[in-house]
Amino acid sequence: GLHIIAIVFTLEVSVGKTNTVMALNNSNVLLPCTFITCIGFQDLVFTWYFNSTELIYHGRIKSKAAEPLLVGRNPRVEFVGSTTGKENNISIVLRNVEFSDAGRYTCHVKNPKEKNAQHNATIFLTVVQKMVETDNTLTLIIVGVVGGLIGLLILFMLIKRVVLFIIKKTQDGKKECLVSSSGNDNTENGLAGSKAEQKAPPKA
Repeated sequence: GLHIIAIVFTLEVSVGKTNTVMALNNSNVLLPCTFITCIGFQDLVFTWYFNSTELIYHGRIKSKAAEPLLVGRNPRVEFVGSTTGKENNISIVLRNVEFSDAGRYTCHVKNPKEKNAQHNATIFLTVVQKMVETDNTLTLIIVGVVGGLIGLLILFMLIKRVVLFIIKKTQDGKKECLVSSSGNDNTENGLAGSKAEQKAPPKA
């Protein structure tokens, strides 16, 4: 019979949780990139491209036990990764960033051990004159309003409990007065209906 063998390539390339980076003009910026392969690698080739066409770094890794060898690079690009550790890091640093450096940077990996499997990930660089602080005024206003409402609610609940407590005490006091007044003996106070007035007058 005919047997079909499915080969699943496990090579993955990542630039981290976010694919955007912002850098100040004339500063250095890190362009992160890592790769994962479950079956290992041999003579792996990785390249960095600017806007998909301009090659700015080219490296080759013989095996897991060896660090990458430089094949070619842009003078302003420096390799800062390591592949002998736990994470296969092939990150680079772009020095003295200029406004013209803004654009798309692609980290491309090719692994001959996985039938020349290839994978890439892209990161977008924005270059600015100065970093703009995030305006949190609206957030602070919302937090303040919510906090104020919660505070008012708590105050209302406390006032309600105090009022209910006072009402209960007042009602308990009235009950005590009613009990004590209904229990008075009127035999000696000369009031109408007392036992003293109910006696028959003496006979002449």
